[in-house]
Amino acid sequence: MAAIPPGSRQRCSLCQVEIEGMAGGGDLVHFSRGGPGTRAKLWARVCQFLKDDAQRAQCLNQDPAGRGTVQPGDYFAEAPSLDLSGASGAGPGTEQAP
Repeated sequence: MAAIPPGSRQRCSLCQVEIEGMAGGGDLVHFSRGGPGTRAKLWARVCQFLKDDAQRAQCLNQDPAGRGTVQPGDYFAEAPSLDLSGASGAGPGTEQAP
């Protein structure tokens, strides 16, 4: 895909994010939720999972030179682990009758 001119936006037909061209590169990605991010974050969370060439051809973020380097914080965080070792089936507020 061609570079997005500074000051203009393009919407990806697949994931519906908007990418805003910035002067000097470093385009700004406007996600549907949360604050703006980078093309690298978009790649880490969405674009890398496209399944076929037809989808990749529609994606605005397939050029490795345009997206930059993905950082560890660009990926979704791991879900917190749950301690189920003490689970007895009775939750808070479910008192047993004597």
